[in-house]
Amino acid sequence: MATTDHARTSRLRAWMLEGLADIGKAGRQQPAQTEPEARPGHTPPEHKGQRWWRVMCLTGVDYFSTLGYQPGIAALAAGLLSPVATIVLVIVTLAGALPVYRRVAEESPRGEGSIAMLERLLTFWKGKLFVLTLLGFAATDFLITITLSAADASTHLVENPHLTSTLHDKQMVITLVLVALLGAVFLKGFLEAIGVAVVLVGIYLGLNVVVVVVGLWHVMTQGHVVTDWTTGLTADHGNIFAMIGVSLLVFPKLALGLSGFETGVAVMPHVEGDPDDTEENPKGRIRGTKKLLTTAALIMSVFLIATSFITTLLIPEKEFESGGQANGRALAYLAHHYLGGAFGTVYDVSTIAILWFAGASAMAGLLNLMPRYLPRYGMAPHWARAVRPMVIVFTLVAFLVTWIFDADVDAQGGAYATGVLVLMSSAAIAVTIAARRAAQKGWTIGFAVVSAVLLYVTVVNVIERPDGVKIGACFIAGIILISLLSRLARAFELRVTSVSLDPMAERFVRDIASRRIRFIANEPDNRDKAEYRDKIEQIRADNDVPVQEDFVFVEVTVLDPSEFEAGLTVRGEVLHGRYRILTLESSSIPNALAALVLHVRDTTGCIPHIYFEWTEGNPFTNFLRFFLFGQGEVAPVTREVLREAEPDRTRRPRVHVG
Repeated sequence: MATTDHARTSRLRAWMLEGLADIGKAGRQQPAQTEPEARPGHTPPEHKGQRWWRVMCLTGVDYFSTLGYQPGIAALAAGLLSPVATIVLVIVTLAGALPVYRRVAEESPRGEGSIAMLERLLTFWKGKLFVLTLLGFAATDFLITITLSAADASTHLVENPHLTSTLHDKQMVITLVLVALLGAVFLKGFLEAIGVAVVLVGIYLGLNVVVVVVGLWHVMTQGHVVTDWTTGLTADHGNIFAMIGVSLLVFPKLALGLSGFETGVAVMPHVEGDPDDTEENPKGRIRGTKKLLTTAALIMSVFLIATSFITTLLIPEKEFESGGQANGRALAYLAHHYLGGAFGTVYDVSTIAILWFAGASAMAGLLNLMPRYLPRYGMAPHWARAVRPMVIVFTLVAFLVTWIFDADVDAQGGAYATGVLVLMSSAAIAVTIAARRAAQKGWTIGFAVVSAVLLYVTVVNVIERPDGVKIGACFIAGIILISLLSRLARAFELRVTSVSLDPMAERFVRDIASRRIRFIANEPDNRDKAEYRDKIEQIRADNDVPVQEDFVFVEVTVLDPSEFEAGLTVRGEVLHGRYRILTLESSSIPNALAALVLHVRDTTGCIPHIYFEWTEGNPFTNFLRFFLFGQGEVAPVTREVLREAEPDRTRRPRVHVG
């Protein structure tokens, strides 16, 4: 019985961590590696991606589903001015956001987005903290997309005329069930998500075409509605310039209509490329993604203008308000009113389905971004590189957010808009810098203007709805706190992804392997003859090493201590005609030394010995130096890294301290 339970547990663990390499040949924990199928941002060789229009449907379930609530939001924010304000939104979309994200697709073709572009500008810990801050806003955007869309889907279900009496108090339960079903789809597999998205988007857009055509027909046949609208518009705002001015003022409230671009780039790795695409130059994938972004923006622009026009002219203003029949479901109201209960119910079902699945593109974005950055920074557990555990984590967080906001769509709108606008502003700034570095003056000016517009919208949104930035700050604080605790917990983990020796270094190792392998860890100072001579004499005296025994010096230069994982290149050199020295560059001295001696052991079959001096100073202060700057308590930390990496004491390299 116990054997059966153990086998079931092993199968469950293997299924959860599918594609994740845990244990190496030597029995020690290996640096975290992700197989192609386990890394959402990578297209494995046997899976060449999906056609761009299919991937567009995945990001489209987020982008296009905003038609479920965007016309109502525009009507509440701008009243009769809603169509004009929506045209301003479309201009910003096509002339601003679209060019920005087409450039982002060129600059980060593996789906990293503007975060990776800005990461290159900052190094060390300030760069990591900046990225964690942007990841906090990305988490706000994507997680609120999941919860808000599910909440709006449940609203459509609860307010359906045939179901409202039965389900009027069940919105929270329905929302949680929808979030759980979304997680189940991603536990099953990503390709299934794309297939579902294609069907949902096709049906939803088709039904919206019917509603728009019927709405426009009624507008044209009821000539007074256009006259009433233009008369009221002129009476309220006077002239076109006043209308544009007011539209610019209410624009931040319409910003949810820009929500699809970040997810469009995030799912970019799943776009099919050309046969001759390479990771360095995936030109086919870039071209396909540009088609995806452009087509989605054009489709959405047409629908935004048409739907804002017909809903403003055909729906009484009071119905948009809280408690009104068109509140949060303006197009559904028209579908029921002009096409009957049967069509209206079909439209409701389609809207509910696409709003529910709008979280799919957000989940795909989370699965692409978080495992790409956090484990590499050492700021997430090893299992965070696997897809299924992260799906469970994100689903549980979505449950918590839904419960905190009581599945209220309006309460989550501010946080959603804040996340979207911060990411779009960062993207605009990133491409402005990229264009400037490429000496493209025209593009630099254009992108700078777009950046200014988006920053203005972001600031206004934060001032008007500060709850959004407060929620974003909670996500940021949570990510930074958990990340730092995770990095602290993994401080003694062997985190060198590979070790390579140049020919001179290999010759040193081969030569010394014929005797006992003895390394001296040396912190380089003047690197003169006296330094190396005195060091050898000190080591011999402290450790009672016979004179005839030979040594090879090992010197590590710390580059960026904030990096957690990296490959290790070892170079050999001879100084002053007799002293053999291995030089290494790494983010951490103890990890580099531990990785080197383990590599030498594995390649020679001999157990190396490495000699240190005790570090002067307070041990706690020295540990903080190690944690933050990759140096400090070198000898005991190297020994601890070796102990965790190699549990077998008989095979563990020997550490000597004098």
